[in-house]
Amino acid sequence: MRYAIFGDIHANLEALNTVLAHAEEQGCDFYACLGDIVGYGGNPLECLEKIQSMDCPVVKGNHDEDSAQLGSAGNTNPIAREAQEWTYNQLSEEQREWLLKLRYVKQIDNFTIVHSSLDQPQQWHYITNKFDATACMAYQFTQLCFVGHSHVPQIYIKDATVSSVNDYHVQIEPDKKYLINIGSVGQPRDGDWRASYAIYDSDQSIVNIYRLEYDLEKTQARIVEQNLPQSLAARLADGT
Repeated sequence: MRYAIFGDIHANLEALNTVLAHAEEQGCDFYACLGDIVGYGGNPLECLEKIQSMDCPVVKGNHDEDSAQLGSAGNTNPIAREAQEWTYNQLSEEQREWLLKLRYVKQIDNFTIVHSSLDQPQQWHYITNKFDATACMAYQFTQLCFVGHSHVPQIYIKDATVSSVNDYHVQIEPDKKYLINIGSVGQPRDGDWRASYAIYDSDQSIVNIYRLEYDLEKTQARIVEQNLPQSLAARLADGT
């Protein structure tokens, strides 16, 4: 089985379409979404409708939650807040309810998906180092767990201790646990503007993270057309 694991789309339709087309070319026969379908970008309806039509497992992201009820999480960033309010007004009541009903954590076959961390997932903790990863993996009861939220791809491995590897490829070995941040489809923040997602091949016990170019200028133009903060368009090119 080949699983396409993706998330942090952030209403970036061009990046989402590119990722899904690549996953199909790679022979993926199962899809899972790690949340933050909406927020920041200019195509929340199209992205949400596409994910809904796929009928794949989805977990809730903080922007999904905030944009569906105008942000009880208390996001104080004025730019993010403006985008959330705009997104809220684009969504129907049914779409908001769909987002709010999403679970925070799901187990799929032999792996788990969560947007932020298994350690109090509703608190939206970031995993940015091996100490954060250790806290998350204390609640990990499957060999693999896929996360997002930080928008930075990273692989953590737990043997006797937790370590990280700077690679986009990992061979899954018995008696080890793996926590894999798949990066972001629509708004990478590691200095690389290209869309990021992962494929897990359960037959070969391999996970690969891919980076893909997409129509960046079209995405930026859509943000500007919708009168969203222009900084949201500019940052896409910098991967920040």
